[in-house]
Amino acid sequence: MLHFFKQKKPYLRDLIPDNFIDIHSHLLPGIDDGASTIEQSALLINGLEEIGFKKFITTPHIMGEIWNNTSSGINEKLASTLSEIKVPNINNRLRAAAEYMMDGEFTELFKKEKLLCLKDNFVLVEMSYLNPPIQLFEILFELQVAGYQPVLAHPERYLFYHTPSLSNYRKLKDVGCLFQLNMLSTTGYYGERVAKTADLLLKNGLIDFVGSDVHHNRHLEFMHKKIVLKNFDYLRPIFQNNSFFNF
Repeated sequence: MLHFFKQKKPYLRDLIPDNFIDIHSHLLPGIDDGASTIEQSALLINGLEEIGFKKFITTPHIMGEIWNNTSSGINEKLASTLSEIKVPNINNRLRAAAEYMMDGEFTELFKKEKLLCLKDNFVLVEMSYLNPPIQLFEILFELQVAGYQPVLAHPERYLFYHTPSLSNYRKLKDVGCLFQLNMLSTTGYYGERVAKTADLLLKNGLIDFVGSDVHHNRHLEFMHKKIVLKNFDYLRPIFQNNSFFNF
């Protein structure tokens, strides 16, 4: 049951500001579990533009042997997508970074080559949904020593961190992590537990940025759903924070 907060709520699309800059999506075709074809990439971009999205920093997975992407491969896919996609004036509005899984290979990767960042040294990272890496805090420390600012994708979706005290989240913030909320979490797309945790994180000022994390048409459809959170007003300045990543 996802109507656990009773007062009247806005539709998610109505909170998205004009010229919104998205920092988390899977729009490049055939490179991970996102868009599968160039036509689907165009459909997703056009659908997002209709509700206020202007620029896109798309972030294909780099995840060990599952999505064995590379910086050069992602940049090549971006170039081919821009040359083929039928979306007006997209060339200056779509660029690529990556969403890095913090696994056993990640530390070796950022020590030997430059990561694809959202902007400057801001790098999007994620964890397994089963459990955090054993050496999580060591990875985060070494990542920052290497000159990067970690931005943790969808912290509200890590069920192993769900506690009323938010103590595990506060530890991550204390060691320098920024947090990026998935906007679909606010509509109940990922379930009630995730929505409630998103609400708590927003209320306690722990969210820094927001992203669509759009992969497919169903995600696009949920942009038109009502928000289920009690503290949805905290979302308004978070959306504006994304202007930091303008390019």
